[in-house]
Amino acid sequence: MSNHIRSRRLAPTRPAAFAATSAPTLGAALLSLPLALHAQTAPTQDTTTLPTVSVTGAAEGYKAEASASPKLTQPLLDTPKSVQVITKDLMRAQGATTLTEALRNTPGITLQLGENGSTSAGDTFQMRGFSTQTSTFVDGIRDLGAVTRDVFNVDQVEVVKGASGADVGRGAAGGYINLISKLPERDERNDATLTLGTADTKRATADIGRGFGETSAWRLNVMTQDSGVEGRDEVKNKGWAIAPGVAFGLNTPTRLYLYSQHVHQDNVPDGGIPTIGMKGFYNADSALNSGAKVDTHNFYGSKNDHEKVDADMFTVKLEHDLAPGTTVRNITRYGQTHMDRVMTGVYTLTAVTADDPSTWTVSRIRQRTDQTNEILTNQTSVSTHFTTAGIQHDLAAGVELIYERQLTRGTGSSAQTINGVSYAAISNPAANLYHPDANDDLGVPYFTGADTEGKTTTGALYVLDTLSLNEAWKLSAGLRFERYHTETSVGTIVTSSNSSSYPGYAVGSIANTNLRLADNLSSWNLGLTYKPTANGSIYLAAANSYTPPGGSNFALSATTTSANSAANNPSMDPQQTRTVELGTKWDLLDRRLNLTLAAYHTENKNQVSYDDLGNAVQTGKTRVQGVELGLVGRVTEAWQVSAGVATMDTKQSGVWNSAHTTETNGVRWSPDLTAALWSTYTLGDLTLGAGANYVSKQKRTITADTDLSTQNMPEIPAYWVANLMASYQVMKNLQLQLNVGNVFDKEYISTLNNSGARATMGAPRSAKLTASVQF
Repeated sequence: MSNHIRSRRLAPTRPAAFAATSAPTLGAALLSLPLALHAQTAPTQDTTTLPTVSVTGAAEGYKAEASASPKLTQPLLDTPKSVQVITKDLMRAQGATTLTEALRNTPGITLQLGENGSTSAGDTFQMRGFSTQTSTFVDGIRDLGAVTRDVFNVDQVEVVKGASGADVGRGAAGGYINLISKLPERDERNDATLTLGTADTKRATADIGRGFGETSAWRLNVMTQDSGVEGRDEVKNKGWAIAPGVAFGLNTPTRLYLYSQHVHQDNVPDGGIPTIGMKGFYNADSALNSGAKVDTHNFYGSKNDHEKVDADMFTVKLEHDLAPGTTVRNITRYGQTHMDRVMTGVYTLTAVTADDPSTWTVSRIRQRTDQTNEILTNQTSVSTHFTTAGIQHDLAAGVELIYERQLTRGTGSSAQTINGVSYAAISNPAANLYHPDANDDLGVPYFTGADTEGKTTTGALYVLDTLSLNEAWKLSAGLRFERYHTETSVGTIVTSSNSSSYPGYAVGSIANTNLRLADNLSSWNLGLTYKPTANGSIYLAAANSYTPPGGSNFALSATTTSANSAANNPSMDPQQTRTVELGTKWDLLDRRLNLTLAAYHTENKNQVSYDDLGNAVQTGKTRVQGVELGLVGRVTEAWQVSAGVATMDTKQSGVWNSAHTTETNGVRWSPDLTAALWSTYTLGDLTLGAGANYVSKQKRTITADTDLSTQNMPEIPAYWVANLMASYQVMKNLQLQLNVGNVFDKEYISTLNNSGARATMGAPRSAKLTASVQF
């Protein structure tokens, strides 16, 4: 039994100056842009300070005026950071049903597949070069679990980029994603959709609400789906969900919301296909090296593969207006997500008979993940605005108390005896490379009892204030202090080879190692905004965030033998991320259209590296910088657009492996250029839409001075995909909408695993027809 506890206080760090690597010409362009825009667009009001915007419902159209989060106290136009709001109207026009599909509107976000022997699934993203897997929130509360999130009960998705520790706490190195739930309203609603499509897609939703009494309302959202996956055999997405809610005191000073959500999924997960024959494939066996591609429809799993998910959350939110402009809120939530996934991943290729590809095989890895995530949180906050000494303050402050728990059950597949129980080896015969059989009866990994349980309790205080110094200048500042305590219990099967590390435990028993870490984190942000006119702003902002050991999965590690384990060792300092951003935002065409331009520079330090003796040291650093341009809103009353382009330049330095033989020089899955475009035009009852997404090549091999010709799949090739939409208002209460994805049937790799052995392909040409009914 081993124990470790450590306390450390981290003082706030002054923001670094904007790096010299940011081109001065860009800064000049940002400063000169307002003059050109002002010459074309007259302001619609004088240059007095804009009032704080309070959002009580979802945005209409593609352009949102403000965030639904009370922590962002200013309209988006005057918020000194990159914030994109993906509205329900935009998601509906694109036929987006999952968070992954919605985020295709946001350049700079990429998907991940996982390690060599373990496949990531669900919503696993990188944003601005950093993982956001644990930076997904629902109504400002962290939402745990690597599951695929449906948007049936989402009004809008808010993407906040850049280090955001002062907003949401630990781990938000590249930013965070906040889903805003649909809540009861007094307006009556009777909306339903039915979708049929290729890949045997069948989906239905309903959104029903009523007011009752003088100030109360209820709302019910439901969803059911039974669908295949485009271009894949056997893979399926099936499930249902229900989200009821009731509200009291609407349109009064005191409002109470009670709402919940239950999601059940029964999917067949996708373990991907071998990369043989693809551009960049390499194998030392000459026969395999020249082998043909496999059929992209091939399924290498078995009939026992499954992914069962049950996700529940229950929320109580109370709001009270103390005075005009001052509101106190308390929100309490309990959430639990359980996932049991058995998936088959492909691995090693074998040319049994070199000149007969029909005999070639691929080995298979059976992966089982049984994980429960649990969260209980209470947030009390106040939003207010007041004036002192002629300076207006828009202030948000609060207290957050959070309990989080993650239990991952240990699994095994080899023959062994544990606590007197004998387990047989799991049989995983190799599959025929070109003609796999989905009826193969593969074994299911068994539970060993060597579980990992992590718990984190957090108490946090935050203050976020925007000072309107005069008609043209605003100063924003935020500070968050949090005290967290993480405990991890790691179960290990004692064997003859590791028994010396666990004295007192018999071979074949389970030894539990208990690790603890208590620490303080102080996060900050600063922003200076200049408003040359009422419809534009220029800002300079800086912020930081911390990712402590165990901060992403509550799993502290007792070893430092690998970079992953060392990063979660309690003896290590938190990784610290700092972002500096220079940008400008403009509302054009009578405020119908919003244009944004930002340049950012982010540095993450204290990454694990190794010295000449193989000791873990924190000398590694990652630098990410780029430029982002966005355009959203209405060009005319009939023409809407959402577009964005992002560049990203990444560099990693001072990172060596434990043998001090390998240095990395970049960040995986971080494309130099990404772009998203969507536009619709309405002609009476007919609306036509079109869009495209582009992703430049994504590096897999980032080791310095590597001969890429000998590396298997060193990168994901660049790709672009075009999509179309047409909708027609058949009658007052009936609309038909056709969405066609990947119109030109482009074949491309969506995600690649860390070894390059397997890939998941992007969806081929697809179509779905949706009937939207109001009754």
